[in-house]
Amino acid sequence: MAKMEVKTSLLDNMIGVGDMVLLEPLNEDSFINNLKKRFDHNEVYTYIGSVVISINPYRPLPIYTPEKVEEYRNRNFYELSPHIFALSDEAYRSLRDQDKDQCILITGESGAGKTEASKLVMSYVAAVCGKGAEVNQVKEQLLQSNPVLEAFGNAKTVRNDNSSRFGKYMDIEFDFKGDPLGGVISNYLLEKSRVVKQPRGERNFHIFYQILSGASEDFLCKLKLEQDFSRYNYLGLDSAKVNGVDDAANFRTVRNAMQIVGFMDHETQSVFEVVAAVLKLGNIEFKPESRVNGLDESKIKDKNELKEICELTGIDQSVLERAFSFRTVEAKQEKVSTTLNVAQAYYARDALAKNLYSRLFSWLVTRINESIKAQTKVRKKVMGVLDIYGFEIFEDNSFEQFIINYCNEKLQQIFIELTLKEEQEEYIREGIEWTHIEYFNNAIICDLIENNQTGILAMLDEECLRPGTVTDDTFLEKLNQVCATHQHFESRMSKCSRFLNDTSLPHSCFRIQHYAGKVMYQVEGFVDKNNDLLYRDLSQAMWKANHSLIKALFPEGNPAKINLKRPPTAGSQFKASVATLMKNLQTKNPNYIRCIKPNDKKAAHIFNDALVCHQIRYLGLLENVRVRRAGYAFRQAYEPCLERYKMLCKQTWPHWRGPARAGVEVLFNELEIPEEEFSFGRSKIFIRNPRTLFKLEDLRKQRLEDLATLIEKIYRGWKCRTRFLLMKKSQIVIASWYRRYAQQKKYQKIKSSAIIVQSYIRGWKARKLLRELKHQKRCNEAATIIAAYWHGTQARRELRRLKEEARNKHAIAVIWAYWLGYKVRREYRKFFRANAGRKIYEFTLQRLMQKYFLEMKNKMPSLSPIDKNWPARPYLFLDSTHKELKRIFHLWRCKKYRDQFTDQQKLIYEEKLEASELFKDKKALYPASVGQPFQGAYLEISKNPKYKKLKDAVDEKIIIAEVVNKINRANGKATSRIFLLTKNNVLLADQKSGNIKSEVPLGDVTKVSMSSQNDGFFAVHLKEGSGAAGKGDFLLSSDHLIEMATKLYRTTLSQTKQKLNIEISDEFLVQFRQDKVCVKFIQGSQKNGNIPTCKRKNNRLLEVAVP
Repeated sequence: MAKMEVKTSLLDNMIGVGDMVLLEPLNEDSFINNLKKRFDHNEVYTYIGSVVISINPYRPLPIYTPEKVEEYRNRNFYELSPHIFALSDEAYRSLRDQDKDQCILITGESGAGKTEASKLVMSYVAAVCGKGAEVNQVKEQLLQSNPVLEAFGNAKTVRNDNSSRFGKYMDIEFDFKGDPLGGVISNYLLEKSRVVKQPRGERNFHIFYQILSGASEDFLCKLKLEQDFSRYNYLGLDSAKVNGVDDAANFRTVRNAMQIVGFMDHETQSVFEVVAAVLKLGNIEFKPESRVNGLDESKIKDKNELKEICELTGIDQSVLERAFSFRTVEAKQEKVSTTLNVAQAYYARDALAKNLYSRLFSWLVTRINESIKAQTKVRKKVMGVLDIYGFEIFEDNSFEQFIINYCNEKLQQIFIELTLKEEQEEYIREGIEWTHIEYFNNAIICDLIENNQTGILAMLDEECLRPGTVTDDTFLEKLNQVCATHQHFESRMSKCSRFLNDTSLPHSCFRIQHYAGKVMYQVEGFVDKNNDLLYRDLSQAMWKANHSLIKALFPEGNPAKINLKRPPTAGSQFKASVATLMKNLQTKNPNYIRCIKPNDKKAAHIFNDALVCHQIRYLGLLENVRVRRAGYAFRQAYEPCLERYKMLCKQTWPHWRGPARAGVEVLFNELEIPEEEFSFGRSKIFIRNPRTLFKLEDLRKQRLEDLATLIEKIYRGWKCRTRFLLMKKSQIVIASWYRRYAQQKKYQKIKSSAIIVQSYIRGWKARKLLRELKHQKRCNEAATIIAAYWHGTQARRELRRLKEEARNKHAIAVIWAYWLGYKVRREYRKFFRANAGRKIYEFTLQRLMQKYFLEMKNKMPSLSPIDKNWPARPYLFLDSTHKELKRIFHLWRCKKYRDQFTDQQKLIYEEKLEASELFKDKKALYPASVGQPFQGAYLEISKNPKYKKLKDAVDEKIIIAEVVNKINRANGKATSRIFLLTKNNVLLADQKSGNIKSEVPLGDVTKVSMSSQNDGFFAVHLKEGSGAAGKGDFLLSSDHLIEMATKLYRTTLSQTKQKLNIEISDEFLVQFRQDKVCVKFIQGSQKNGNIPTCKRKNNRLLEVAVP
């Protein structure tokens, strides 16, 4: 990669120590200083063997680009700098190539970056796995499940603006090629108490703020909500707005993600209605009211909120109101109804809100699982990603922290077991003797919590189920009796006297010494939170809702399925979930990501040593390093080890010809490394102490400097020699070029001189020849001129003689003509006198007319009516006569031509004439139809036995029978129909069966519409209100449009005595049932050649593309 440093080992250019296993000396201070040094240089990832430590940088870093993904793809885990992509790639390749199920465990406290780490793992796997439409859809659904779960399960806390308030475990399923098939999500311990109450400076779950900020006014109106946060008691106002968070944009993202995941529109609407109902539950307030028997009863202050909730959920208002005021207790066959005071009513309201939201969240997870689950039933490979709370130690620790820390104890236990198991398996695989490793086993702490007889959870369940008065104090007393002697349990009220005077331990608390440190728990609220009771009246009220989703969330409310057995407690449910999770994790190859928060200010470039130290302790990172280093601190395959350190030995440098292991043995013997510091496995070299590795690195660094000096020396010598040889070669080239130039100049000079001498000689010869030619030419010209003058004299003499003779002959002719004229005038003067001029004019005109007609007789054109030839006019005064005679002749020959026609031919020509009047110069298709005879019966129904049924159904004479295409308005596609025109009706029949589909009287046809272009589409408009107009007009297409329209026009005129309106327009309306659709004709090239195509553009437009 250009302009990027390529690293081939974790140890190259290492800032601090990239793998904590190599840290020397190993203690808490050196551990923190190493993390800080790397954090200051933007190195937020560090290894502990195969465990990745991730420090939240609180700012974007350019280390997650597609280029980085390609850089870490298919690379060895220790080949590049520590990165979350390296662990993701190692897990993915192990799953794909070695067929090993994987799990990635991401732990850390709130704000440490667990959610972002899980997103990075999923995005990397999505980037490196296969491609394809189905694979991309699965990847998109898996990735888009995150925004939905974050909106409903994350909230802003004092430590994190996007804190996950639930534990999430996702199993991503792959096929044998490594392509994702689907996934399954499991959720653990949603912090549902946040729904009704949030600590100062924190918010409720994101979805409440997103829906109020991002939903439209109409949508909010449907949900009975307003945008003002202050209107809702369940929303804390001091942190309603978060800097850098756009709730409106996030709401749009969530809705889009729900659509991609596969939520239907009605499901999305139902989800938001439940969210709105939860919000409005917090606005219900109660007031005390005394009854006759002296007991206090609660009443709802303002019933408007209750009314709107009932409208949203479809619950009868009186049923829900009674459920908030009364509680029914069933015992065997008896039912006892008691009133609820104000405190109990508020408890019932909050319990309903918490249960409603918690069950909605569980339903969302189940619904997402339905969408993303693998559709095929083939064998699958699985990669699990666990994003769960880290160990929590607060000032006030309650039941939630107790459950979370119990889960982390189990995770620590499985981590130690699997890590040691992995170490032991590798030693056995490599043939190295396994030595027992001493470590703290936290099984005793897990037993303290989960033991079925004496465990804290078992005693808590027992106390919750015990009849009589049960309080948190009675639970603590029981703990003091049973656990007093346990070495990891501390209580001031226990029988153990060593804590009687411990003022740091209040009387209402107990303390457990976890693997990560001591945690003090306040016993207040343990019993109520473990019970997690919802009154049966509220469950039954929810089940009676007309809202399908809410009804599905409360199946126990069904009266037909009443179960008097107490529901399992929250602690027992979580214990079972953790047990299932542990069993699942033990079947997979584990990969660990430990997330650390550098400061509480959520600011970049700040590293709080005390805070980081606290997290290192409760994450047990030093313990992880010690377990890893208990055997051999570093191991590496022989080939890369030899490649890295071969320059330290003359025998292995620069190339080792034998096996890699033999080369490493020679190398270590040459360096005189003590034998107890390393061991040779089957494929790897194992180094016990990090100091040995660092010694090798120091020797390598020194040797690289020496090699660099040698390379530099050789390079300088090579560069000087190359420069000298280049200069020598340049001098030779320059000299040769100069000599060439000098010789060229000399040659050009000699050549120029020779050319000048040659030009002078050629000029002298040419001038001499020119003089000789000119003299010869002048001699020839003189003889020619003399001969010409002589011939001219002779010709002029002859001309004068001829002119004289001509004048004499002309004079005689003129005199003779005058004499004859005189004789004629003298002879005829006595006959004509004054009328002689007119008579001569008439005589002359008569002779001209006679001559004109005689010539016309011989020049007459043919008798064909289409022959436009006519003789030219001989005289101007005959112009009108000439034109009239042409017209009379044309009429006469047309009559002669018509007299030859039969009656059938006359009818055809009348139809052709009618078509000319209707379509000439209006329809582009008309010229092509002139030469085609109108046949009418194209199908020969009477002769074809296929149409016998149709022939029997039509008892009138068929004027035209043709196959047309009926256009479907829904999609623009054509269906073949038989078009029949009789004297009284228009019929459409099915082409295959011959069944009549439509029959329209000619009187109901009002208009025929068509385009002006070269297509066969036409619409038959029917009279509104007529029986035939029920299905609307007909839009048809025919190859004989001109003939069909002409015959329909003539038949309608004959029967109804009214002219049928023929509309020719490139855009007209067609009535389909109750809707009017515009048919628009456009010019365009066609994929199907010169065939017009019809396409549906929308509900109101059909577009016909005409070539």
